Amino acid sequence: MEEKMGKILIEERQLVVPGEELAEGMDNLPGEGAFREDDKILSLKVGLAHIDNRLLKVVPLGGKYLPKDGDTIVGKVVDIGMYGWRVDFGWPFFATIPLRDGSREFIPNGADLRQYYTFGDYVACKITKVVGSKIIDASMKVPGTRKLSNGRLIKVQPTRVPRIIGKQGSMISLIKEHTDCFIVVGQNGYVWISGGEPDKQLLAVKAIRQVEKEAHGEGLTDKISEFLKKESK
Repeated sequence: MEEKMGKILIEERQLVVPGEELAEGMDNLPGEGAFREDDKILSLKVGLAHIDNRLLKVVPLGGKYLPKDGDTIVGKVVDIGMYGWRVDFGWPFFATIPLRDGSREFIPNGADLRQYYTFGDYVACKITKVVGSKIIDASMKVPGTRKLSNGRLIKVQPTRVPRIIGKQGSMISLIKEHTDCFIVVGQNGYVWISGGEPDKQLLAVKAIRQVEKEAHGEGLTDKISEFLKKESK
């Protein structure tokens, strides 16, 4: 029996629905939002197809954030116990930052944990463990994690986060370059903006909202670049 050659049946950023065929044959692999059935790759959800070499993904048009190991999230400290901190990041259950993962510095037993992060502080932390939906551990010891201060928080649709960040960070780097702001984008859809002049912070907010609004359009990087240049004058 002759083996069926692999063939991609959709185009980049094509709107697809659950069960729609994305590819046939065994040359390609299903990524997030897709699955294999026999020699076909099908969509799991309504979204936009994304072709990443041999990997086929479906980026959902909407939906809530689901915590995953390795995600960087932004959240607010809402509780402090003997063995760590609890962080509200927009999920029904809080993330826990254990004492051992609370800082790159050694934290001795019995230390006043409020000296590190206190009630109402915002932090960017990285998820290290997810068990079911209720147990989420996070760390402040790895690169990219930090306490956030003297800034503002905005919330965006979590499904728009990849577009706001851009390929290899291109979109968020563009916004930072034109606003001189420090920006942290959490996978949970919480974005922290600090530094720069007040009007530049506002420009960063406007640019991010523009990306969120037009996330599924083409030529978005050029549009945002022109928007930033115009608004910066």
